[in-house]
Amino acid sequence: MATTPESELLDASLKLLKAIDAGDWKTYAEFCDENITCFEPEANGHLVVGLPFHKFYFDLPSSGSPRLSSATSPSVRVIGDVGIVCYARLVQKLDASGDPVTVTADETRIWHKVGGKWKHIHFHRSPA
Repeated sequence: MATTPESELLDASLKLLKAIDAGDWKTYAEFCDENITCFEPEANGHLVVGLPFHKFYFDLPSSGSPRLSSATSPSVRVIGDVGIVCYARLVQKLDASGDPVTVTADETRIWHKVGGKWKHIHFHRSPA
């Protein structure tokens, strides 16, 4: 079965989430443009530019707690060399008491195809 730009983008987005869950900075950074921009809750309403803001979170000590992200109801749209991936992200993890919880966020990720490879250039994440 031939891959489509839509399937490539969804696969890249899922691999990105897996890298985030695993605390795998190397893989995360490979997917991202060095000047990636974002709006996310951790930025308190400010536009963040570049990778250093994100690396801070990857450098924090791991809790050792398992974490699994799922992208539900994904929507993928390709416009030329730009792709937009939207989904509700469910993150399963343990709370401070060790009880399993699921938190939800709505995410939009923008990708740009450069030299035949998709690069993550912007995202917006809002708590659901």
